[in-house]
Amino acid sequence: MFSRAGRNSAGIAVLLAVVCILPFIVRPYQLDFLIFMFINIILVVSYRLIAITGEFSLSHAVIMGVGGYASALLTLHLPISAWISMPLGGVAAALIAYILSFPLFRMKGFYFLIGSFAAAEAIRLCWVQFINPFGGYRGLRQIPVLEIDLGDFLYIDLGAPVPYYFFALIVGLIFLVIMYRIEHSRFGFVFHAVHHKDMLAQSVGVNARRYRTIAFVTGGFFAGIAGAMVAHYITAINPGLFGLKQMLFILVWVLVGGLGSFAGPILGVVVLSIIDESIRGLNELRPAFYGLILIITMLFLPDGLVSLPDKVMQGVNWLRKREDGDAPNRE
Repeated sequence: MFSRAGRNSAGIAVLLAVVCILPFIVRPYQLDFLIFMFINIILVVSYRLIAITGEFSLSHAVIMGVGGYASALLTLHLPISAWISMPLGGVAAALIAYILSFPLFRMKGFYFLIGSFAAAEAIRLCWVQFINPFGGYRGLRQIPVLEIDLGDFLYIDLGAPVPYYFFALIVGLIFLVIMYRIEHSRFGFVFHAVHHKDMLAQSVGVNARRYRTIAFVTGGFFAGIAGAMVAHYITAINPGLFGLKQMLFILVWVLVGGLGSFAGPILGVVVLSIIDESIRGLNELRPAFYGLILIITMLFLPDGLVSLPDKVMQGVNWLRKREDGDAPNRE
């Protein structure tokens, strides 16, 4: 008999093997779909870092865009490699998040939500109005792709889908491990505390605003990297990529997957992305499908899809107990 840890390790190994084989057997458009799914996983898990402190932000998609625009501008106007501009894009996104934290964390709840939306729209309108340097509605084009150039020894063009797939996979796995470690560190425990026991945490000397700011800035950094990854893959970005629609997708992915678990948002992205891809031909009905899924989840799975196995087991156990209770009567 294998232990539970052994079964989990075996399952992860099989999953990684399948993921490594996929780019060689799927169609080109499906490969693009998988690449963006990896990027979106980074995005939603970074959003969860903020949400576990008790505040829901509507600025995360725009913070992602800040990283994309910063990295693109650096490579377009300065002799800087994309390998350097991408982490700098994350730093720029974290810096903007830090600046926004001063007015935003004077508010809580609904006011924080609306304030974050207003701040995000102000940034997005700057991209639209200032054609130089942001390109207006058209955005930025001909953004350099990532390359691994070791002269005659090795050259890999990461602008091609298959190499970029593995790049996005590796970066995604590294970032997930880092964010998992953050959540299970002292900082992560305090993030949960300022959400569930706000007043109690402050009574023992915890500065709730400070820790919410740390979560906001950290989540912004990872979102900025995700934005830079998008920019250097599609080589063109515009304000429309980081609007309210994208932000609503992030919220739905997190809520449907399950905010209470690290794996919840990941499951939400995977399941809803597959559903979204399967109904791509029904553009007018896609918002209705998302709304229906969200309503059903809130009614029957308030803890998200990640709680579905437990719900199924509860149902099976209930049926078994009922059958056992009816057994004497049948005799």
